[in-house]
Amino acid sequence: MLRLNAYLNFDGNAEEAFDFYKTVFKAEPSSIVRFKDMPMEGIDIPEEEKDKIMHIGLPINADTMLMATDILKSLGQKLVEGNNVHISLHPDSKEEADRIFSALSEGGKVGMPIADQAWGDYYGHFTDKFGVNWMVNYSYPKTEKA
Repeated sequence: MLRLNAYLNFDGNAEEAFDFYKTVFKAEPSSIVRFKDMPMEGIDIPEEEKDKIMHIGLPINADTMLMATDILKSLGQKLVEGNNVHISLHPDSKEEADRIFSALSEGGKVGMPIADQAWGDYYGHFTDKFGVNWMVNYSYPKTEKA
């Protein structure tokens, strides 16, 4: 089975973002690796960046993992927030769609409120308070009505 896992870059606040995401998804990170924990021969990481997240993985369910890293200015990296990444979530129920949409969009900017759409699904999209774009889409079973 093909799995799609989103990998996000953060400008030094990956840990804060994942502290928030774990409350929404009711999950604990399966791995947290800090830059200070990795052998990086020939690369001198400044003290203020050593505790930044090199890799974090948050299992959303048995088949999906949300992963991230902090970019390091000392390595010449620069985060450019934009609309080039959206994470599309497909919950198993309308209630779960509402819960996730409400929780993740808190403090962010809703682009389209979650509602029944012309194509027949229950859908909405937003940018969360960390600048990450999300889509929540619940597809009604053929026998269920809105």
